[in-house]
Amino acid sequence: METARGWFGIGMEGVSKPGNAGALFRTAHAFGAAFLFAVGDSPGLAATRATDTSDATRHVPFYRWPSVDAMALPRLCRLVGVELTEEAVPLPSFRHPPQAAYVLGPERGSLSAAMLARCDHVVRIPTRFAINLAVAGALVMYDRWLAMGRFPPRPVASGGPGEAEPPPAHGRPRFRRGTPALLAGEDT
Repeated sequence: METARGWFGIGMEGVSKPGNAGALFRTAHAFGAAFLFAVGDSPGLAATRATDTSDATRHVPFYRWPSVDAMALPRLCRLVGVELTEEAVPLPSFRHPPQAAYVLGPERGSLSAAMLARCDHVVRIPTRFAINLAVAGALVMYDRWLAMGRFPPRPVASGGPGEAEPPPAHGRPRFRRGTPALLAGEDT
């Protein structure tokens, strides 16, 4: 498995369907989320276990905040709202912050005005209409993985990459005038 740079958390504001919350948590666990969160009304964790088959909230820190004002994100963390608005940056054109928390809104609504005001960035998935919350979260995490991961570049032709480049190897230092006695293991 590749290692991505930086870290991220993902959560939701005002979600009512436990299936969506559980699927989001399970997918976040699979993508290596540093933390999960819920803001405002959200289903109880026991209700999410039907779709969170990885039991993510027992393996990844989970925070529940009663309001936007109560949110306490880690230092240097940038809050990124995921919302279908005209002003939002299309996800394929967005540069993910190294430390980010992504927040998705309720199934039949939008992120609150208070949440949008708190966001450092707002992105939208370029679809013709709103998609399922858990699917939207998965797309955002996958896009982050592609952008922040360490994968070989895509080939020009169809198919996968050719031979992987070997990792850089470093040997002993080379000197123009022989190896110093200290490095050669000789007594000084």
